[in-house]
Amino acid sequence: MIESTIYFAYPGDLETQTGGYSYDRRLINELRGLGVEVEALSLPLSSLNPDHQTLNNVQQIFAALPDYAIVIIDGLALGVLDDLAMKEQQRLRLVALCHHPLALETGLNEAQKKTLLASEKKALSFTRATIVTSDHTKQVLIDQFGLPAEKIIAALPGTDSAPFALCDGDPIRLLTVASLTPRKGHDVLIDSLATIKSLNWQARFVGGCHFDSDWAKKLRKQVNTLELSERVHFAGSVDDTQAEYQQADVFVLPSRFEGYGMVFAEALAAGLPVIAARAGAVPQVVPEAAGLLVPPNDTQALTDALRQVLTNEPLRRSLQAGARQAAATLTSWTDTAKLVARKIEEVRKS
Repeated sequence: MIESTIYFAYPGDLETQTGGYSYDRRLINELRGLGVEVEALSLPLSSLNPDHQTLNNVQQIFAALPDYAIVIIDGLALGVLDDLAMKEQQRLRLVALCHHPLALETGLNEAQKKTLLASEKKALSFTRATIVTSDHTKQVLIDQFGLPAEKIIAALPGTDSAPFALCDGDPIRLLTVASLTPRKGHDVLIDSLATIKSLNWQARFVGGCHFDSDWAKKLRKQVNTLELSERVHFAGSVDDTQAEYQQADVFVLPSRFEGYGMVFAEALAAGLPVIAARAGAVPQVVPEAAGLLVPPNDTQALTDALRQVLTNEPLRRSLQAGARQAAATLTSWTDTAKLVARKIEEVRKS
């Protein structure tokens, strides 16, 4: 007999303010709303190289689950649990949730990338299905991890409808929403902003520093060194990001890679023009009519895009209109949950 409850495993605190955890929280709630019994399962929070004690603790948690239970495991945990996945593949029905492959995280050396690629590839091979948050990530798993396409379902993050921002700031208010980690490219943005001090803008960086406090300190030092401290405000984590979008004029985030980029969809839902890097799934989220996309790690290209949007009001208004049009095409969370629920039912019957 297959356990009716679905177990949803993730590392650490489900209330952590990142796009990945937000996706997990919302998916759990939406599945419950569809009548699916979901039990949230917190795993010990660890680094990308967990120690023996952490792995032992995780093993005990999984050993306590009933036979044949369906367990959705967030990729932040699963990617380094390859041995556990191999051990439990027959007793449990494992389903992966991959926001983006761990090996594609910014800041890793080649040895770390190689180790994580092998570990995650092995772990994914022992799952019954894999949920990804974009078609781009699906293709990455097919091309680089050897997963069969029929095993993968792309369940794009949903987006709640929201009032459109007025976009009437003076100075123009630039908003960034992202944890302060190297992959998000705040350093590139800061360098770009330093070259356009003469223009009329203020920037607000919303996002926590808990994932990489040393990197966050470097960003603050960079801002101070470039004499931007009165124009770039580090807001930290906030409970209500919707209020941030409503008070902004332009959304800018030059991520070096994105498995999807929920904040881009949220910015579009608020009708904000977007400036971003053409990295990962971003081009699939932000249409040309709504934003300017530049190569990742290209300070000059980002500077040019910022200058265009800040000085060319007709262009800014055109991108704003494009964002409002794009808002009507965004996926709902209910549709996302229905896709996942159907895949869960397939796994249950398999």
